[in-house]
Amino acid sequence: MTARATAPAIPGLFAPAWIANPRIGAWVKEIAELTQPDAVHWCDGSQEEYDRLCARMVEAGTLKPLNPAKRPNSFLALSDPNDVARVEDRTFICSRRRQDAGPTNNWVDPREMRQTLQRVFAGSMRGRVMYVVPFCMGPLGSPLAHYGIEVTDSAYVVVNMRIMTRMGRGALDALGDGEFVPCVHSVGMPLAPGQTDVEWPCNPHEKYIVHFPEEREIWSYGSGYGGNALLGKKCFRAADRVGDGARRGWMAEHMLIVGITNPLGEKRYFAAGFPSACGKTNLAMLVPPAGYEGWKVTTVGDDIAWIRRGRTAGSRRSTRSRLLRRGAGHLGEDQPERDGVDRRQHHLHHVAMTMDGDVWWEGMTDEPPAELIDWQGHVWTPGCGRKAAHPNARFTAPIHQCPSVDAQWEDPAGVPLSAFIFGGRRASTVPLVYQAANWNFGCTSRPRSARRRRRRPRARWPGAARPDVDAAVLRLPHGRLLQPLAAARPPGQRPAAHLLRELVPQGRARASSSGRDTPRTCACWSGSSSA
Repeated sequence: MTARATAPAIPGLFAPAWIANPRIGAWVKEIAELTQPDAVHWCDGSQEEYDRLCARMVEAGTLKPLNPAKRPNSFLALSDPNDVARVEDRTFICSRRRQDAGPTNNWVDPREMRQTLQRVFAGSMRGRVMYVVPFCMGPLGSPLAHYGIEVTDSAYVVVNMRIMTRMGRGALDALGDGEFVPCVHSVGMPLAPGQTDVEWPCNPHEKYIVHFPEEREIWSYGSGYGGNALLGKKCFRAADRVGDGARRGWMAEHMLIVGITNPLGEKRYFAAGFPSACGKTNLAMLVPPAGYEGWKVTTVGDDIAWIRRGRTAGSRRSTRSRLLRRGAGHLGEDQPERDGVDRRQHHLHHVAMTMDGDVWWEGMTDEPPAELIDWQGHVWTPGCGRKAAHPNARFTAPIHQCPSVDAQWEDPAGVPLSAFIFGGRRASTVPLVYQAANWNFGCTSRPRSARRRRRRPRARWPGAARPDVDAAVLRLPHGRLLQPLAAARPPGQRPAAHLLRELVPQGRARASSSGRDTPRTCACWSGSSSA
């Protein structure tokens, strides 16, 4: 994107000596000339940098430190009430051809959108520091890893990118002169000289989350929260999987990865895709219940995975180095696998704070505390009629703190996938597990089951289907790639039907209507909990 004017001398504008890739410096200079920050900071990913930025946000009121005896090195963030979730209606896939954006996504002509972004980003970082955040999605140096550079005027983004990715000098060293995804983010609230900042800066009136898949660019304006601002999350997946992934034959999917070991010591890895708030992370950290002694579930990733065809049926690389999970109404203190994650270094978002500096959300305890500070910063009591925590509350935590983390989660070669699992929430009950009769049925069964939901499912991301566009979804890049992935079966590997029978108790699996074996289809799981 062309800058409007030449920026005056900006402190820190020129890349330090340890930036070896000349394209990074030139691109950062171009963005600085457009956005006009007061200074530029090149993030190295060090603990000292993280501690300094956290202390600065505590002073500004953006972060609130939690009780160190109960939540060591942890913070609570309460964002603006207008900036609490992804803004799907303001999210755009600006591919050159409209049909390449997919039938479930918002599309705008890329030329028109670039003119819009030129307008809103011009001077958008005045009065703020522009941080340059190099990051890697996947183990450093892995052939499956992907790299990005995010420029942002939010310190909150910097510290959370350090938790959720491999961020800093290590990522730059691994990148070398290679390709990277340029990501531009601004909260959209420039400061005039002498203007006092707010605790959570954002633009409540104008937001754009934009992907240019052919150029592999991401631009985000107006929001400081979650996937709108942490561009290594859903945005990175959407831009890469529609553009580079479609061309090179790989997928970036909204899927968890788990390893399951049976009592005989045999281990398989599974990828599972569900819409948001359907329990992906709960499944990724599943504790086998009573009666399943000897079974073990290990966590590789809880949200996004790279999937490529390999020598086995499929190989993947979990992209993120942290867990991001919903809080309110979804987590409980009675789940031991979570205690090891929830108690140490993490950032919580939109939950309530107890009077002794701990956190609380609905469903966490049988009886609520007598008094809290709610997610909007107000005093809360059980009879006040308000929710103490926002329904979209969540936290970030480094995955290496998870007691169930898989031993291979940082294997540069990835892990082989034995099956794909698809599911969703329903307003009524359905069979817990059923077997796909053929490939088309496997791809479209989850959106078909969603027809009977009381509320129409929201699906704005590539690969998330609506019931009325089944045929179009099958024409998307992921459908063309998943079919050969599912068809690949090395000599000696049992077909999917046998694998399903091993995992599902007798009588729970429904035979396919065709009566034929289905070695080239996936097992489809559909949740039976209420919507």
